[in-house]
Amino acid sequence: QVQLVESGGGSVQAGGSLRLSCAASGYTATPACMAWFRQAPGKERAWLARIDKDGRTTVADSAKGRFTISKDDAKNTLILEMRGLQPEDTAMYYCATGPLGLCAVGGTWFVSYWGQGTRVTVSS
Repeated sequence: QVQLVESGGGSVQAGGSLRLSCAASGYTATPACMAWFRQAPGKERAWLARIDKDGRTTVADSAKGRFTISKDDAKNTLILEMRGLQPEDTAMYYCATGPLGLCAVGGTWFVSYWGQGTRVTVSS
């Protein structure tokens, strides 16, 4: 059974940094695509960054230049390094995996598995 467990969320002041991790278990092979989504209060869940099994990455405009996605296949771990955090980055952050379509398009409808989420709060 596939499980995704996020960690690393917390509260920071504007301009601060956080490193989110997602530990994946239950896979017999590297997932075709792994991604980070976030959902702010009252808003829809939206993708932030994705990485395919070959390490190719795509980052949403809202995260470009500030967020970096990476993975450690040996540890089955997905990472999101966030810097320059702003109050508008306050949200629940979710790890997700899915087929190549998730990396091609990025929509929630391509997600096969979700983590439980980790909360990020940025104060001004």
